[in-house]
Amino acid sequence: MAWEINSFLLSLVSVTDATTAVYKRDISAFIRWGETENLRHPTQITRKHLRYYLAWLQESNYARRTIARKASALRRYFHWAERTGLISSDPTISIQTPLGDGRLPRVLKKQELGIMLDKPRASLSGDTGPRRLRDDAVLELLYGSGLRVSELCSLELAAFDFDRSLVRVLGKGNKERLVPMSQKSIKAIKAWLSEGRVELRKGSETDEVVFVNLRGKPITPRDVRRLIDRRAPSPTNPHALRHTFATHLLDGGADLREVQELLGHADLGSTQIYTHVSKERLRKVHKETHPRA
Repeated sequence: MAWEINSFLLSLVSVTDATTAVYKRDISAFIRWGETENLRHPTQITRKHLRYYLAWLQESNYARRTIARKASALRRYFHWAERTGLISSDPTISIQTPLGDGRLPRVLKKQELGIMLDKPRASLSGDTGPRRLRDDAVLELLYGSGLRVSELCSLELAAFDFDRSLVRVLGKGNKERLVPMSQKSIKAIKAWLSEGRVELRKGSETDEVVFVNLRGKPITPRDVRRLIDRRAPSPTNPHALRHTFATHLLDGGADLREVQELLGHADLGSTQIYTHVSKERLRKVHKETHPRA
């Protein structure tokens, strides 16, 4: 097939099966549109064609969020196509798309966190031994330190400084930052390292990797999503724990720039979005500072 969609989908090793299906659907929709314009090979696609397609989506009354998602899928596809030599240049460069509706993952409720972190559902009573120790440590780090799932998966043993309650994280752009760990995180991580990891670790490739899956291989973002699917009482994702971490900090009175540093955001604007959902903090500030509150 001229577009080599199956090869592209096989390259998506860090996304869920559901996300892969969305990529396939969005790119296939673009290919069908291209055929109506007599565009039958990715080498024929130019920026102008992509702008026409996005305009057509708008005229067809697709939601801005949907258009943004479809554009993101096309960017990833054409970036892959250029990297693999299927095309000579990426036509998605400099293409502007409408912003989505700005929705963020919801803040997890106290009861949901309790089920995930402290008392898993009765149906998971069989999750004992190494698996339970690993899952506890993963969840405590995601919520207690606000790590990205990719950052957690890449952690090595030397990253931890238990004496100072810090973990060294390699974030986007290979930028390092030190993030505090809660006492519950430290307890869970130490239990995993001393009692669970040794039972699952099966090869030299995992000698320095902190978290491994049930096959003894380095844990992947997909493994973490499956882990959360098992432990969460309702559908959620790893980023929801990071989002809850940031929101709870702001609700507790943390400074926005301090939260920016903890999250590893290069731009303060990326952190400011959390203030829109930090309603509890706003109510508290109003009550404590306004003379008519």
